[in-house]
Amino acid sequence: MIRKNMLRYIILGLLEKQELSGYDIKKIFEEEIGEFWRAKHSQIYPELRKLEEQELICSRVEIVGNKLEKKYYTLTKEGEVELQAWISSGTTELLATKDEFILKLYFVHHSKDVRLKDMFEEQIKLHSEKLEHLKLRMKTIFEREEYKKENYGHYLILDHAIIREEGYLNWLKKQYEESL
Repeated sequence: MIRKNMLRYIILGLLEKQELSGYDIKKIFEEEIGEFWRAKHSQIYPELRKLEEQELICSRVEIVGNKLEKKYYTLTKEGEVELQAWISSGTTELLATKDEFILKLYFVHHSKDVRLKDMFEEQIKLHSEKLEHLKLRMKTIFEREEYKKENYGHYLILDHAIIREEGYLNWLKKQYEESL
């Protein structure tokens, strides 16, 4: 099965909301989308070039300060059509989650392996911190009810992330207790 280039659609979706620079897109990945999808600087800028070549986005250059050129991107009508077609299309496969901890667990052979205690403690700490971060984001971003209505998809994703982390944390704690 041919894999879709999800970065393409993420960028189109971000540009549907507002004009953005490549740097702005990178920051959104770090602060928002990174909770469920990752992209590096080295992936974002080549994708922006491809989208512009395909006329799905267009750009304008603005001089910032004395000499610095900053390129801003916007969605074209063709880009809007492509984005809406993607959103409307089915999601027919579940993608594997890349989780190094789970991969390591696969290679642990015994329930009393001495490494398990430290492995679970580390993960419990990391996922507890992530859960607190997500709850704080939810409180901060969706403090106003009208923002939730205007950005319902964002709300759903954050709600999903909180529920996922709570479930993962409960599973980690249960396994930790059983490994003692």
